Amino acid sequence: MKTLNTARDIQRTQLIRKAVLFVAIIAVIAVAALSQTLAGETVFHEALEAVGLWLIVICIVGRAWCSLYIGGRKKAEIVDRGPYSLSRNPLYVFSFMGAFGMGAQTGSIVLATVFLLIAVIVFYATVKREEVWLLANFGDVYAAYYERTPRFWPNFRLWRDEDRLEVRPAFFLLTLRDGLAFLIAIPLFEMVETAQQAGWLHAPIVLP
Repeated sequence: MKTLNTARDIQRTQLIRKAVLFVAIIAVIAVAALSQTLAGETVFHEALEAVGLWLIVICIVGRAWCSLYIGGRKKAEIVDRGPYSLSRNPLYVFSFMGAFGMGAQTGSIVLATVFLLIAVIVFYATVKREEVWLLANFGDVYAAYYERTPRFWPNFRLWRDEDRLEVRPAFFLLTLRDGLAFLIAIPLFEMVETAQQAGWLHAPIVLP
């Protein structure tokens, strides 16, 4: 019964995580729309957008790569090969890159950092709940994995791989679809920038 309640807690945490992320992103988008940074084209502005775009691409590819290994098996076994041999949560690490990349499309390093911090805070809370569930269900196996593998920042010396993988296409496509959502930031902030330049949006806030 305790395990079941913990599993339900994880599901609730996931739902809360999505809701908090949605509200936080909407709030940051509102601030971005009022930021003068979006109104001017500078070398830094363009460079930051380009870096952000590459991070979004890496995020999409990286998340899809992780899904090939985890494949919906997270609640059935401890996956510790491929990207999961370097970090216990590589999918979230790639999401951090995507979050910064989204914010970078505003041309503001401040807003890009805010996007990243929001993702880190929300995913950290989720991970803590998941760790409790994994330890309760997999005991010493997960404890050993926990001890040798970083929570987020990858340790490339730990790399281990599989000779072959059992791929679950539905899970792969779902993860790919979710990753592609990061690309929404590009047309969204371009539209905001166009609206500011046309004088439809007043931008009283100045952000670097």
